[in-house]
Amino acid sequence: MKLAVFSAQPYDQRFLEQVHKAKYSDALEILYHVFPLTTETADLARDCDAVCVFVNDVLTKDVMDKLYSHGIRAILLRCAGFNNIDLKEAEKLGFFVANVPSYSPEAVAEFAVALIQTLNRNTHRAYNRVREGNFNLDGLLGQTLFGKTVGVVGTGKIGLSLARIMKGFGCRLLGYDVYKTPDFDQYGKYVELDDLLSQSDIVSLHCPLMDITRHLINKETLSKMKPGAMLINTSRGGLLDTSAVIAALKNRTLRGVGLDVYEAEAPLFYSDHSSDIIQDDVFQRLMTFPNVLVCGHQGFFTEEALTQIAEVTLSNLHDFKNGLPCKNNLMAKKH
Repeated sequence: MKLAVFSAQPYDQRFLEQVHKAKYSDALEILYHVFPLTTETADLARDCDAVCVFVNDVLTKDVMDKLYSHGIRAILLRCAGFNNIDLKEAEKLGFFVANVPSYSPEAVAEFAVALIQTLNRNTHRAYNRVREGNFNLDGLLGQTLFGKTVGVVGTGKIGLSLARIMKGFGCRLLGYDVYKTPDFDQYGKYVELDDLLSQSDIVSLHCPLMDITRHLINKETLSKMKPGAMLINTSRGGLLDTSAVIAALKNRTLRGVGLDVYEAEAPLFYSDHSSDIIQDDVFQRLMTFPNVLVCGHQGFFTEEALTQIAEVTLSNLHDFKNGLPCKNNLMAKKH
């Protein structure tokens, strides 16, 4: 088989090749493309059997029509989320579509905690001050996390991992999820979203991006948050109405915002724009706040997670090639 990998960074190639050489070298050829998958770049997958894509590759009807015309029948998502693919169109065309539903959930949860800790104790600002010989503590005041209330929106594997960590800090945990899991009961209690927002000192988002969750945090829900609360998002940028968050920061109702994702991140993230003039005025405004910390979607970025992503992705392709049942087949889960 022949696989075309899009949005391939050096680390993607490194970890995929490790698994490829160890298990599938005789049965698979892999082509790596740094470009994202679009209608213009889809021709790079000509003569391939499958494509492998990441979070910011958008598989619209036009893209999938072109892939189908080239004989491609499998789409491998090397991520958990699948909001970037039109599953109805994929089903109509008969594509095999598989994701990596869980890869080191602790990695993302630990990164969310890093954002919380950094924002709370201003260690990013302290680091820069000390490098310049400024040891003044004024402006670096934080809060003790022990005894604070943490609201976890989305209590899947990542949300549970965060709850477990924050419980260790001595925090009180509140959870909200349409699909409740008994596993959360050992860490905290479930409440309605409005109650979670009004009581939480820290709100951390760990839910997928779907129609019902798009702009889950908006002008209305922000108005229900506890004054001075911290907002953390390591899931998908579209969960936030960024303009509404900026307004809340301007009127000082939010104490801080930690983001590893951004609503319009696709043209920016995973590339070096340090010599460019960034044209996204909303993003640039967000970056002016001293109490906002933005990272480039790196919560998953650990050796353990990348190894697991590579293993599951190529295992999904192996199942497709051999006509085996695949537990990560999104098309099967639709029925």
